[in-house]
Amino acid sequence: MSFILEERPSDSSFVQAVWRNESERAESFISTAGTHWEMVWMRHRDQYTFTVRGPETKATPADLPADAEWLGITFKLGTFLPDFPPGSLLDREDVKLPEATRRSFWLGGSTWEFPTYENADTFVDRLVRTELLVRDPLVEDVLHEVPLDLSPRALQYRFQRATGLTRKAVQQIQRAWQAAALLEQGTPILEAAYQLGYFDQAHLTNSLRRYMGQTPAQISQALEPEPLRFFPRLRPLLVVS
Repeated sequence: MSFILEERPSDSSFVQAVWRNESERAESFISTAGTHWEMVWMRHRDQYTFTVRGPETKATPADLPADAEWLGITFKLGTFLPDFPPGSLLDREDVKLPEATRRSFWLGGSTWEFPTYENADTFVDRLVRTELLVRDPLVEDVLHEVPLDLSPRALQYRFQRATGLTRKAVQQIQRAWQAAALLEQGTPILEAAYQLGYFDQAHLTNSLRRYMGQTPAQISQALEPEPLRFFPRLRPLLVVS
């Protein structure tokens, strides 16, 4: 395994997970679709970057360098930076925040020290206190189908502003991830399609090709018992020699 991944839950109600990783050699990956956005610190060849990465609505190839390390904070749906709404970051339209020093960056007119794996929750709490990071509780209500006294248009506007995605897109991407998980566990392809409400095997195949970059058969026949993961939505494609 050429990537080492460590991930932990967060005490913050704004954060889905905190993770860190390092590479030993260059590799190419499939960057799978994902509904969450992230803040990612990266070190490569003594260069440091801090990036706001948006959701992805389709799978695309991605290259990762050797001898690099990353720290990522993945945020819960409904949490967003008003200065960088998720919809403006879709599909690799990532934003690199300006570097202030080797250990800090600019955000909201102030300098911020790069967070660490240990103090990421404190870093997020500071963003919340300064109102640079906010959350719209409507998103969780919509996902849990809580009745709301708003028009469909108003619901859709607020949901998409906070997530960068439509509710239908979120559901389709999440269903593709559920299908991949079933297939990795050995569930037959037709059974997985039936359990998750796909019309037929062709419908499942089209969905997984779009969102995961692989067919159901390719996922079922994966050699790794636990799929390698880099960013939460990346899967190995091939090793660069």
